[in-house]
Amino acid sequence: MLKSTSFLATFAYTFLLMTTAHSQDLSFSRHLFDTYDTYRESALTHRRFKQVDILPLIDKLKTDARFAVTQVGESVEKRPIQMIKVGNGPRKVLLWSQMHGDEPSATMAIFDIFNWLRTDGPFDAFKQQLLTETTLYFVPMLNPDGAERYQRRNALDIDLNRDALRLQSPESLILKGLQQSLKPDVGFNLHDQSTRYSVGHTPKQATISFLATAYDEARNINPVRERSMQLIVGMNRVLQQFIPGGVGRYSDEFEPRAFGDNIQKWGTTLILIESGGYPNDPEKQYIRKLNYIAILSGLQAIATEAYKTESRSEYNTIPENERYLFDVLIRNAQIMRGGKPVTVDLGINRYEVNVGNATTFGHRSTIDDFGDLSTFFGIEEIDATGLTLAPGRIHPDTLRSVAELKKYKLDSLLHQGVTTFRLANPSRTTTHLEPIHLLQPTTTAVRPVQTNRIPTFVLRRGNQLRYVFVNGFWLDVANGANKLATGVVE
Repeated sequence: MLKSTSFLATFAYTFLLMTTAHSQDLSFSRHLFDTYDTYRESALTHRRFKQVDILPLIDKLKTDARFAVTQVGESVEKRPIQMIKVGNGPRKVLLWSQMHGDEPSATMAIFDIFNWLRTDGPFDAFKQQLLTETTLYFVPMLNPDGAERYQRRNALDIDLNRDALRLQSPESLILKGLQQSLKPDVGFNLHDQSTRYSVGHTPKQATISFLATAYDEARNINPVRERSMQLIVGMNRVLQQFIPGGVGRYSDEFEPRAFGDNIQKWGTTLILIESGGYPNDPEKQYIRKLNYIAILSGLQAIATEAYKTESRSEYNTIPENERYLFDVLIRNAQIMRGGKPVTVDLGINRYEVNVGNATTFGHRSTIDDFGDLSTFFGIEEIDATGLTLAPGRIHPDTLRSVAELKKYKLDSLLHQGVTTFRLANPSRTTTHLEPIHLLQPTTTAVRPVQTNRIPTFVLRRGNQLRYVFVNGFWLDVANGANKLATGVVE
């Protein structure tokens, strides 16, 4: 009886400690959320920045004695790769971002964190604890050549996250060298993922996804990997306040070429964070804020060892990422095939195309699936029940160049169902700013709607025009809702 009473008392005390710690975590993260604008780096306002944009921000850190800036190597094209060290504690943490050049959300958050560390205010007591208990090493942009082109791979066309074994890229050698020399206790591997990942089989976008990477084919769990799971459990609880139901988990198949899997194998507790999509956040500024909160909450758990109270079993309750989303899903449209009406769904995805020096972009959209898509969801959905899909009208004029579009009142033409012009001369461009579809001189004008085609068409109820689609973006003629964006040359 005494033994049973002792057990219950111990359990109750442990539960109280966990509840108190969790409450403190949520209070801390809510304070981070509410005060974020104080620390947000104002020089970074969109995701297509380049290394030249962050070098002045790194130079500012050199004037602060708390920060040590070191060039740890060069990229293929001789751009400097820099590491920023802050803190003098026994627990070492290595954080790197943009090993894929077109994945910049966490890079922006890192500079917000630098501002948070530099600015006196309500977090001073915790900052003192953080810098006493941890030493933080940040590599904000591991792949500056990829960032210059806004592309995943480096200048050798190598995916750095599949180069942990051959180490053919200088950037890969730098990352492994840092892990081997610093021997960090924890690593944060910071990425962006497709905006079309869903949280399980739901219409929710996976705004943030986590992974405690496996270190072997059997997906065993040792103390190093268990810490990953425990830290992720705490960060997930924090983020659920701000994106309820919006956190996913990557499947943990072992990838022997990947840095995350190998760094876990080499003895560093590895946390993979992937930034996905969030409604009306094309530049990922809200997602940047969530990275800021998640990373700082994770660092708090490391500095205080609060993660030790977390149950690793809760990690597996985070739903896995799935592929159940299209950018646009049109349900129950009627098309004519062989003179007979057929009811179909259309899954449309929009793909960015770099423009100029990749500081901006257009789109080239495609119909990625077609038929019965009742098990899928759309980030945007249109119920086309009772509507018939048909080609848009082609304007009778032939344009000598894309610039001639300025002569026309495109808004008026679109409301009449005119979606397309033909070019008299071939154009080397593939996208343009005006929301209109241009046909090259040799492109067939009218073709059936099917997979891999550019989604330009109209939806009608009888003779009444309801929706106009150009390059996967749409205008609701009935209520005036206009989500048209960039045009396309085909």
